[in-house]
Amino acid sequence: MGQVSANHTLCRREVVKNLLADRKDLLVVTGLGSAAYDVMAAGDHDLNYYLWAAMGSAITVGLGLANAQPDKSVVVVTGDGELLMGFGALATAALQKPANLTIAVLDNGHFGETGMQVSHAGFGIALDQVAKTCGFSWTNEVRDMQGVHNLRERVATRDGIKLATIKIKAENPPRVLPPRDGHYIKNRFRAALGFKPI
Repeated sequence: MGQVSANHTLCRREVVKNLLADRKDLLVVTGLGSAAYDVMAAGDHDLNYYLWAAMGSAITVGLGLANAQPDKSVVVVTGDGELLMGFGALATAALQKPANLTIAVLDNGHFGETGMQVSHAGFGIALDQVAKTCGFSWTNEVRDMQGVHNLRERVATRDGIKLATIKIKAENPPRVLPPRDGHYIKNRFRAALGFKPI
């Protein structure tokens, strides 16, 4: 099976900036590494929950948050490699079906945080089709900025669990590091939701 990721054309930073434009009270969970840097580059926000060293956990954190905050839209911004490390989370999320959860997969076809090895997605595994098979309400493969715009509009609808695979270039833009103190990130996020720090 040959590599199929070479024809991705979207810029990851432009994608995330557009996805999070006019976000209002959107709750954002990031995968580790590049996804966190992309969200931070789009603008730090008290309702960003950045994950550090939690490979494979972005969907489950987003799922828990969506269940705890059903009146708010939750988007998980993660990479194909991070998602693959917690692949079973797709099935768990599909079974629970929180209508306010959207997963945006920045798919460059590589494991960007461990040396740019070609990922399963890079060899042709269609993550949006896996999510569809699991039972997601809506899935899509995005290859242009119009698709990103459409996804941004869908995030706010809270009409069913959604996943989009966004085909981005395999690039490594400069890191824009979010806060690294997990306690601070957690308490800042809780405070923004009206909860006391713990």
